[in-house]
Amino acid sequence: MAVVATKNASSPAVLPIQRKQVSTPGLGVQLLTAGTAACIADLFTFPLDTTKVRLQVQGEGGICSLQGKGVAGTLLHIAKHEGPSALYSGIVPGLQRQMAFSAIRIGAYEPVKNKYLELSGVTGGLEMMGVRIAAGVTTGTLAILAAQPTDVVKVRMQAAGTSQQYKGVMDAYLTIKRLEGVQNGLYRGTFPNIARNCIINVGETVVYDAVKEGLISDGYMMDGIGCHFASAVVAGVTATVVANPVDVVKTRFMNSPRGKYRGAIHCAQQTVRTEGPMAFYKGFKASCIRLVSWNIVLWLSYEQLKLVAKDVYSRQS
Repeated sequence: MAVVATKNASSPAVLPIQRKQVSTPGLGVQLLTAGTAACIADLFTFPLDTTKVRLQVQGEGGICSLQGKGVAGTLLHIAKHEGPSALYSGIVPGLQRQMAFSAIRIGAYEPVKNKYLELSGVTGGLEMMGVRIAAGVTTGTLAILAAQPTDVVKVRMQAAGTSQQYKGVMDAYLTIKRLEGVQNGLYRGTFPNIARNCIINVGETVVYDAVKEGLISDGYMMDGIGCHFASAVVAGVTATVVANPVDVVKTRFMNSPRGKYRGAIHCAQQTVRTEGPMAFYKGFKASCIRLVSWNIVLWLSYEQLKLVAKDVYSRQS
């Protein structure tokens, strides 16, 4: 008689293996991280930014024509005659600007770049640099459209100093809107500002990304603070060299009374006609010192904040 072997009904059931899903920071966290890092950088370097603005509007009359020569002379002149707090005139709209502007141009850069890589199928070479530049131009443009009013108010308050032209940040927004309107006031200089910040975004974000990747992939440095520092210095210098002429036009156009210039091109033409082409590099030293310092603080802070965010998300997963 044959014996048929059967499975024991009481044997334990095999449970499916549950894989642990790794959670990564979403776009909102990336934007917040970038904006926070940019605000930290602004707090450290804002006096240099104010000095740069005063130097760039020299030659147009008003309070700015009374300043000392050079970066150190102008900075000391402001501190001596207007008080140290004048070096931080416009810091509130400046921080508002960073939370809107840098959050988008830096925080959204990586997702936009990855999307362009997915759509184009690019894997390396010159095409990769093209994708990086396209991502930088895209996020730079979107950032300005969101943050333009804060930039106008920041420049006006920096140029005004302690002249009591505005009673505060909200008064500056409301005064500019009331006297000049939204399009000709708060959004004045939008196109030169888009051009300037697309150039700066390519010079800063794209160059930082490319230099950092090159240093790591070629074995010159490991991914760490030293590599981030070196990449930030190169990005700051590059951004200053390529963007200073547009920055001068943007600053003068934003700070000018309504009707003085017909547009950004007319502003540039008048600057050349009355002061010569070297006027486009007024404030260059202040811009370079400020942008290099700003990039160092920004990228070191941003990289560390990204590590903290990734650590938090990895623990939650």
